[in-house]
Amino acid sequence: MDYPFADRAELVEEIFGHQVPDPYRWLEDPGDVRTIEWQAAQDYLVEPYLSGLPGRDGWRARLTELTGAGLVTSPIWRGDRAFCTRREPDQEHPVLLVREADGTERALVDPGALDPDGTTTLDLWAPSIEGDLLAYQLSVGGNEESRLYLLDVASGAQLGEPIDRCRYSPIAWLPGGKELFYVRRLAAELVPAGEEAFHRRVYRHTVGADPTGDVEIHGAGLDPTNYYMVTSSEDGHWLVISASAGTAPRDDVWLIDLTGDGTPRPIQIGVDARWTLADFRDEGLYVFTDRDALNGRLVRIDPNDPAYESWADVVPEQPDAVLTDAAIVDGPTVLAAHGRDATDRLSWWQDGERVGEVTGYDAGSITGIHSHPDGRPEVWLGYTDFLTPPAVLHWSAENPGTLDSWATAPGAPDVPDLQVTQTEYPSKDGTSIHLFVLSTKDSTGPRPTILYGYGGFNISLTPEYAAPRIAWVEAGGVWAIANLRGGSERGEAWHRAGMRANKQNVFDDFAAAAEHLVASGVTTRDQLGIFGGSNGGLLVGAALTQRPELYRAVVCSAPLLDMIRYEQFGLGRTWNDEYGTAADPVEFEWLRGYSPYYNVRPRTEYPAVLFTVFDSDTRVDPLHARKLAAALQHATGSDRPILFRAERNVGHSARSVSRRVGLDVDILGFLGSQLGLER
Repeated sequence: MDYPFADRAELVEEIFGHQVPDPYRWLEDPGDVRTIEWQAAQDYLVEPYLSGLPGRDGWRARLTELTGAGLVTSPIWRGDRAFCTRREPDQEHPVLLVREADGTERALVDPGALDPDGTTTLDLWAPSIEGDLLAYQLSVGGNEESRLYLLDVASGAQLGEPIDRCRYSPIAWLPGGKELFYVRRLAAELVPAGEEAFHRRVYRHTVGADPTGDVEIHGAGLDPTNYYMVTSSEDGHWLVISASAGTAPRDDVWLIDLTGDGTPRPIQIGVDARWTLADFRDEGLYVFTDRDALNGRLVRIDPNDPAYESWADVVPEQPDAVLTDAAIVDGPTVLAAHGRDATDRLSWWQDGERVGEVTGYDAGSITGIHSHPDGRPEVWLGYTDFLTPPAVLHWSAENPGTLDSWATAPGAPDVPDLQVTQTEYPSKDGTSIHLFVLSTKDSTGPRPTILYGYGGFNISLTPEYAAPRIAWVEAGGVWAIANLRGGSERGEAWHRAGMRANKQNVFDDFAAAAEHLVASGVTTRDQLGIFGGSNGGLLVGAALTQRPELYRAVVCSAPLLDMIRYEQFGLGRTWNDEYGTAADPVEFEWLRGYSPYYNVRPRTEYPAVLFTVFDSDTRVDPLHARKLAAALQHATGSDRPILFRAERNVGHSARSVSRRVGLDVDILGFLGSQLGLER
């Protein structure tokens, strides 16, 4: 292909004795006229290419039908009111609803009504303890820079002025709904240049008051990359604050007696373990932790005696399963979800002992387990699997061995009865890796196959309903999902086996999955494509630069690719506990060894590559993909296309349904054309 010109600057830095060339550093600057011209030329190249691919109308029609399933989430109860989100088949975004005691429902926050262009998203929300007030957060254009709003649930009236700089802010209400705690970044003019995305603080706010008068209660003098969680007890006695430095898998925790002088009392400081508050009850704090339990456990802590030696197991660690969620029904009874082979299983416990297993559902994923705060012996939970749109199930202590349906996704698309196979394969070092393979039941012989992975940040890839997978498989393809090291499918030990110095394990696990799919006859190398986004974009970037001969096509979405300079952009500094820092000579060697941008080799037959980036992405800067795209377009020795698709007014995560469908049409059209599958 006739690729756009990209000047190869003779820029070489010496870092810890290594000569590190960076010919496309100018592409880091979106305002550089060369970057603007390069981007325009890439648009001119990619848009007619993608729009001219065969089968696009078929992909679009089927993806639209499948996403028409909509969704519903498990309710959060406050008194007799239940709050949940639901997306109807014709809606672009989920809507926050309230169900009253008489069963009537009404919308509280509808992003589509607020913004017909579809660029506004509902990020987080939290009803007050009594359920008469609501805090919610909105962002625009995909930038995730939330503004915090308060409203009266009965009237829908907004209370006070919105509060900005509340990205990722939790909410902790006090009883009566007159005050709440939240997290906000300091104003840009109060922090060093380049650190505007950091420096969070915990504040106390009075409903209706001017936010400029909010009282800062915690965070000064601590790590500027800290993320904070705040949770209050329903009686207003206690406040718990936890902090993690970026995405580090460890938490410092403080307890504040709000009836006392308000001084934070340390519970866990400098301990290499996670700590997540599950619930406040009269008998104490219920906490998820992996301290001395890498598969996780649920403990009860007396706030008057929070010393570690006094923690009591409520759901002890299991040797063969990872605790993923739990709901406290009453003091002695807990409904717990454990993950085995990347699927969730439910059981109920009393006084630290397993009482029984729950049946009546397929191997899938449990999300959002919520009990009733008034002590009703009931639990509501979200459920999905590869073929089931998000639904809500109901559990009762009166019939604890089974589940009832509480709500289903509002749409009813025709979903085929596909085949889901679970298998294991050995990685390079012999470690056994779990693999899901989706295919039609009559699938025979090698088929066009997409291999998907993530492998990082303690995130599990568990079964979920996804329109692109179903559309691809029913068209005759295969979709495989590898549960790589770096995730949490097998606990924190599994996560740490794929982070920092062990990151190469993730790439080896992925390459071994590709080799397994070929060796077992599922596909061939000429029919194998790989796909990943964000940290998964780093995964496929490393895959294509380390083993280009293994893959026919690659989709690399919102990726991290320059691992020597990643900390200098966006939220990169918050990820150095996961990857390491280039400021340390040892860790620099880790990063240089696998960073895709620095491992492009000239005259190499690279697979076809489609980069997809989003200009409002405030997590992973599109500069990473720009630099690698330019490097590959210059170096490739094959005639397979290297394309760069940039999308405007959308960000890293949430987006409207039509935007999602449009992106998926381009991805499936590209992979289908390269791997030999059309809709």
